[in-house]
Amino acid sequence: MSAPRDRGRLWAVLALLVVLHFALRPRLGAPQIAPDFLLLALMLYAIRSRPGSAALAGFIVGLVGDAMVPARLGAGALAHTVVGYLASWGRAVFFPDNLFVNGVAIAVGAWARNAIQLLASGGGTGGLMVQLFVYAPLQALLTAVTGAVALVVFQRWLDIRLET
Repeated sequence: MSAPRDRGRLWAVLALLVVLHFALRPRLGAPQIAPDFLLLALMLYAIRSRPGSAALAGFIVGLVGDAMVPARLGAGALAHTVVGYLASWGRAVFFPDNLFVNGVAIAVGAWARNAIQLLASGGGTGGLMVQLFVYAPLQALLTAVTGAVALVVFQRWLDIRLET
C-alpha cells in the first residue's frame, strides 16, 4: 500500500471516531464512564506520529472538548496535550503492535487525561477521590476495550500487525 492511501485510511478511522463521539456517546448513558472516542482517536494518532504532532493534535482535541464545557476552559487542552505527547513518546519504549499493550496505553492515557483535567480544573461535581478512583478507571477501561475492538476491526486500515 502507498503511504498516502495509508494516511487516508487512518484519517477515515479517526473521522469515524469523532462522529461516534458526538453521535453515539451521548446515548450510551452516564457520561462519566462512557468511552471517550475523541481520546481514542487522539491515542491512535499519537501512537503513529511524532511527539510534537501528537501534542498539537492533543491541544486541538482538548480545545474541542473545552468548547463543550466552557467552565473548565484550558484544562482539557492541557490534559490532552500532555497525554498526546506522552503517548507518542511511549511508542518508542513499548511495542505498538501488541493488542494488550495498546489497550493498557489507551487505559492509562484515559485515566491520566481525566486526572490532569480534574486537578487543573479544581475537581469535579462528585468529589475528587470518587472521580479519580471510581469514574476515571471505569471510563479508562471502557475506552480501552473500545480501542481494542477498533484496532481489531480496523487492523488492515491502520496497517498494523496485532500480536496478542
